[in-house]
Amino acid sequence: MSDINKYSQTYFSSYQEVLDYMYTQLPMFQRVGGAAFKKDLTNTLALCKYLSYPEHQFKSIHIAGTNGKGSSSNYLAAILQSAGYKTGLYTSPHLKNFTERIKVNGKEIPEDRVIDFMNRVRPFIEEHHPSFFELTVGMAFDCFAVEKVDIAVVEVGMGGRLDSTNVIIPEVSLITNISADHMQWLGNTLEEVAAEKGGIIKDHVPVVISEKQPGISEVFERIAEERQASLYFAGNSYTSRFDSSGDLVVFSGDSKLHTFNVQPAGYYQTKNIPGVLKVIDILRERGFEIADEHIIKGIENVRAITGLKGRWHVLGTQPMVVCDVGHNKAGVELILDQIASTPHKDLYMVWGAVNDKDITDTLALLPKEAHYFFCQANIPRALDAEKLYEEATKQGLKGRIIKNVNEAIAEAKALAGKDDLIFIGGSTFVVAEIADL
Repeated sequence: MSDINKYSQTYFSSYQEVLDYMYTQLPMFQRVGGAAFKKDLTNTLALCKYLSYPEHQFKSIHIAGTNGKGSSSNYLAAILQSAGYKTGLYTSPHLKNFTERIKVNGKEIPEDRVIDFMNRVRPFIEEHHPSFFELTVGMAFDCFAVEKVDIAVVEVGMGGRLDSTNVIIPEVSLITNISADHMQWLGNTLEEVAAEKGGIIKDHVPVVISEKQPGISEVFERIAEERQASLYFAGNSYTSRFDSSGDLVVFSGDSKLHTFNVQPAGYYQTKNIPGVLKVIDILRERGFEIADEHIIKGIENVRAITGLKGRWHVLGTQPMVVCDVGHNKAGVELILDQIASTPHKDLYMVWGAVNDKDITDTLALLPKEAHYFFCQANIPRALDAEKLYEEATKQGLKGRIIKNVNEAIAEAKALAGKDDLIFIGGSTFVVAEIADL
């Protein structure tokens, strides 16, 4: 019996059986790349109809962007939860468990609900053959409708215009930083990528742009004008910077508003927090009761409230061990700035990549004085560690191959002194395999 026939016209009896089916039978971009990417909303719209249109049964915030959309989503969810709103949160990809993708008030979707959903949509799957992402979006919307959330924070998977999440009509949209990533699917220029991200802008729905970027801002202005959507550049209202003690200071004009003991403390939060605050301003205008103390609590306790992981995540001290999911050029530049400002003696880098991106520019950024361990995540999309080593050597990086992520970390720990720094990253999927994350 083939794997496909094994599952045909049967019902799932366990969570593990559901996962096995979803990972092996449904196209999943995070594992296999472009073969699973669909620039088409047909299946998503059909699934929403099959589920009696759950996407229209809750209020929402829609978030797109290249870097920062995951952190911004978690901050907003944490603030809304702190204000007493029953809050849904949909993000991707997950790091450890599939259920991380769908949360209500910080609690992951129960495994039995995943089983129930998959059994309910089994006839739809047999007829329409949706992708992993399409099905997961439907699961999230169904969960939020059943749970009667007050509002859901919905993160775009990739792009925006034709992303499966782009069937909601939100209270407000947020677009974070735009940089070069996934360009083989989203466009050959940053302006083309921005146009895809700007596809989440809806008629008469306000949109916040976290960061005003030359050449890109005009794309959003044009789309917003076409759709008669109020456009707000967050930087016109708020700016932020880290002070010498590592706290994030937020300003409105020349006036200091607040100093946050921010979590996570990655440098890119200086770009994210202004956008988050501007979204809150708009929600307040639309009747949401959110006090300043709710904002402070949400931002300073986001990990405890929503379970956010993998953003300048400190895993240990003496030696300091840090991981971060930033992987494109813009994200890595900010990570390297933070490494440079973090006191340490020697630097050890556990680094991996995926096989469908040009890594030359990123490798060229990496510090040549560091000691490297080149690894390979356990997914089909991972770049072969030997190939990564070969490309890194061309850029003057020195190190060795240890394919297994955790074995590479263990070796780095064995060699590092208490004043050294170990950084783990290069790919979301490298971070996902860290045993003690």
